[in-house]
Amino acid sequence: MRVVFGSDHAGLEMKQYLIEAVKRWGHEVEDIGAYDSQSVSYADYGRKAAEVVARGEADRAILVCGTGLGISLAANSVNGVRCVVCSEPYTAKLSRNHNNTNALAVGARVIAPPLAEMIAEIWLSEPFEGGRHQTRIDSVDKMKLEG
Repeated sequence: MRVVFGSDHAGLEMKQYLIEAVKRWGHEVEDIGAYDSQSVSYADYGRKAAEVVARGEADRAILVCGTGLGISLAANSVNGVRCVVCSEPYTAKLSRNHNNTNALAVGARVIAPPLAEMIAEIWLSEPFEGGRHQTRIDSVDKMKLEG
């Protein structure tokens, strides 16, 4: 699987930690920034990573900012992207099983790196169940296109 990573300055260290974990699990990684602790906008990196997924150049995105919320909002502004903010593993699991999320956001100021790693591992390994869940996703995607 190809996973694109993006973060703002607040998420930089957590992003680097997660990149190493994802590589260890055998996935291909692309890091679109930020690359240093200089203050930057989470919106720029959330959208840029989401666009990589929407174009089919990556299977999934993992995004990190202070809380995970801001960067997820930017990612969710991109058609075809369904980003979930997770602070615990159960939501990560169900977001894949029921919502076929293709972007994960975590908050570097909210959870510790080992918990973020657990969440990412579950999120990357869980399948989408399809069926009745696909109908709901199609409905949400249609709403997004209609504005």
